[in-house]
Amino acid sequence: MKNFAAVLMGSDSDLSVVQATLDTLANLGVAYEVQITSAHRTPQETQQYVQDAETRGCDVFIAAAGLAAHLAGAVAAHTLKPVLGIPLDAGSLQGMDALLATVQMPGGIPVGTLAIGKPGAKNAAYLAAQIMALKDDVIAKRIREERRENAATVIKKNKALQEKLAN
Repeated sequence: MKNFAAVLMGSDSDLSVVQATLDTLANLGVAYEVQITSAHRTPQETQQYVQDAETRGCDVFIAAAGLAAHLAGAVAAHTLKPVLGIPLDAGSLQGMDALLATVQMPGGIPVGTLAIGKPGAKNAAYLAAQIMALKDDVIAKRIREERRENAATVIKKNKALQEKLAN
């Protein structure tokens, strides 16, 4: 598969949040692969997957993890492709631990860090699509069209509100 996003999650329990990423990528027509892999439990497999995905045409990596949340950083250590991190609420700190672990990368190994949980999962897909749209006009067109549709919805709702207030 050429030109795809790789979506990695640290555990199968992360799928309920990561599903927002997968749904958004699918709605935008972005090809993707999804894997369960762990920075701590399967570090060699994580490295191997990143290297393999890169040779097969991966354009961007999305990594979702909670608690220590080192998955995005581990991925970033093995690629020059953009890495987007989704911190997950997996413990007593309500995702703040994951947010800080994801965002506090050493200089030169960046991870684009999104919001905690589903809002971040959805925006990770949009940001990945925007990155891919830099060299894919079809994806760019889909993003523009969705934004036009969203704007039209807001304008329609505002018009309905203004009519209701006028009565």
